[in-house]
Amino acid sequence: MSIEQLAETAQAMVAPGKGIIAIDESTATIGKRFAAVGIENTEENRRAYRELLLTTPKLSEHISGAILYDETLRQSTRDGVPFARYMAEHGMIPGIKVDKGTVPLAGFPGELVTEGLDGLRGRLEEYYRLGARFAKWRAVINIGEDIPTGTCIDANTHALARYAALCQEQGLVPMVEPEVLMDGDHDIETCYEVTEAVLRSLFAALYEQNVLLEGTILKASMVISGKDCPEQADVQEVAESTLMCLKSTVPAILPGIVFLSGGQSDEAATAHLDAMNRLGPNPWPLSFSYGRAMQQAALKLWAQDMQGNWRKAQETVYARARDNGLAALGRWEG
Repeated sequence: MSIEQLAETAQAMVAPGKGIIAIDESTATIGKRFAAVGIENTEENRRAYRELLLTTPKLSEHISGAILYDETLRQSTRDGVPFARYMAEHGMIPGIKVDKGTVPLAGFPGELVTEGLDGLRGRLEEYYRLGARFAKWRAVINIGEDIPTGTCIDANTHALARYAALCQEQGLVPMVEPEVLMDGDHDIETCYEVTEAVLRSLFAALYEQNVLLEGTILKASMVISGKDCPEQADVQEVAESTLMCLKSTVPAILPGIVFLSGGQSDEAATAHLDAMNRLGPNPWPLSFSYGRAMQQAALKLWAQDMQGNWRKAQETVYARARDNGLAALGRWEG
């Protein structure tokens, strides 16, 4: 894939009023979500649930693509159409989560590093053949006493940059996700400082690894109070702090930024995105790549009656996509 094609795919991912749905939960993670609503964690139930999400009528009006899990990329609709083909035929770009999850960073208690670089080139080649056109890698940064360390930040951003270079070599747009976790009692100022340090390190590493920024998407966490912080920042403060942090660290050549919901409520994630876009124009499109904030309500409905509530659950998915699509334009009315 040429530089132009990578840039074209990246721009399509953040087309006006459109975002990404993240349905890339591992088998263990989806198992926890299923258990919470009383669904058995079988391959067929996972396949059926992903079909419910991806075949939601008119989804592509507000969704440009979906991040899939390895198992899902290999699955098909009940009519036998591979999910990647179904998506391409319905105007959505198939993506794939490629990291192998986090492990403790040796010598640095309380800190994590993401694994998955070994054998990645071969896996990316196969994913491209299976229809994926972008990939995702998530790094996790904890805020706590004396953490994160510079070592942890640099180890994670170096891995993100190496992953991104390998993706572009195989014709896939890399989505780089350095998530600063909401867990903890830190205030919004602390989150700002950490997020700024992480993003500075990330773009320095991408530059060192010759990653083409015009063919890269940033999946960012918002600058927000820790969930146990006694004083929670309001919507406007989150929007202003996040934008200021991004403007001071993210090059304008980047095609777009999508946000993760990161444990925020459905409504808070949408309200924050809307507020940021109302403060525009911004140097890049600001959109969403939500998982739980797109799926939670639909999963609860589907669990109550897997056959009878199929349509109703899809209507909920569409409504969440529409709300976030409006927020990506700064036009959500709440």
